[in-house]
Amino acid sequence: MALLVQKFGGTSVATPERMREIAEQVRFRRLQGDDVVLVVSAMGSETDELLRLASAVADRQPGREMDMLITAGERKATALVCMALHDRGVPAESLTGSQAGFITDTTHQNARILEIRPERVRAAIAEGRVPVVAGSQGVSSDRDVTFLGRGGSDTTAVALAHVLGADACELYTDVSGVFTADPRVVPRARRIERLSYDEMLEMTATGCPKPAMRSVEVARARRVRLHVRSAFTWEPGTWIGEEDPTMEQAIVSAVTHDTSEAKITVPNVPDRPGIAGTLFRRLAELDVNVDMIVQNVSADGVTDISFTVPRGQLGDSTSVAQSLAAEIGAGAVTSDATIARVSLIGAGMKTNPGVAATMFETLGAAGINIEMISTSAIRISCVVREADVVGAVSVLHDAFGLDRAGATVRP
Repeated sequence: MALLVQKFGGTSVATPERMREIAEQVRFRRLQGDDVVLVVSAMGSETDELLRLASAVADRQPGREMDMLITAGERKATALVCMALHDRGVPAESLTGSQAGFITDTTHQNARILEIRPERVRAAIAEGRVPVVAGSQGVSSDRDVTFLGRGGSDTTAVALAHVLGADACELYTDVSGVFTADPRVVPRARRIERLSYDEMLEMTATGCPKPAMRSVEVARARRVRLHVRSAFTWEPGTWIGEEDPTMEQAIVSAVTHDTSEAKITVPNVPDRPGIAGTLFRRLAELDVNVDMIVQNVSADGVTDISFTVPRGQLGDSTSVAQSLAAEIGAGAVTSDATIARVSLIGAGMKTNPGVAATMFETLGAAGINIEMISTSAIRISCVVREADVVGAVSVLHDAFGLDRAGATVRP
């Protein structure tokens, strides 16, 4: 007998038929003796529709009211899934985020979980009911409804699995797991059976869309076992957990890519202490998430600083950089929204030299120029032209033999 937290994304609950299939799956798991807690996202593209309505109603949308609006989608789906469960003879109880005990900070549209008080969830389990919790929401310390942001239902599920001591957190989606590359880009990409927390975190940080990066951060910190799998085929998916020190890791596990960033360059920056700190502090105050940073070696007392930011924040970030450049006498700031990032991820990199050389040689042979490079112990990322990123992913996937299970192509 196990306690499972199962999260179902928007496509998984998009229609009444899908909800009935989920209810039947829960009924089957209960017959096997398992206790199940569900976390449910809004149906299909309902969140996008609510955002569209808000834009149609008003040019200015206060954060508090946006959270009230957006979280309605999850509440609607939760009630409907409960009805489907009752119809199959499975006792169930729908719970909003606040009813499930999620206490958050006061940040609207991207709140952080401060505490979970799951008494009502535990009571429902003890009394034989299936708790169905609305994902991506809670109540703030000011007693306002809050939204955890896009992908927040994953975070809800993982955090709930932790406080309940669940045996696993199953994240159901429209794909059958995590792949060695985006299957839309590389049709021969292969589903990965197991990944470490660190590998999965690097993948989500460099373009892998599922699961949400915040949920992986929580899972790693709290050691919650994740199972990313399909709600359409119910086949086993990808398990994410501790790295097994007794097994040799694949040198490279996956190739990811990201086309959502832009690059800013501040040239001829006076090479003196504190300037970089001032620049990135001002960006942080605007909640700009700076990713890759490259500073050239100083020559004649000046240097160039290049960094990447989300494209949606390019305008504000460029303005900050231009303001500072004028203050310190740097050169004209330039920006480029036609870049992309391609990354290799793999725990085996730590003990296998030559991965970077193979990556650079492969891209060079394909005529793909590298503009920026950043690394970690298990990741190498390169900025290339956006037009080259599909080709880059494909040739790297081939170079490291990722279409073959257990491949250990030596760099």
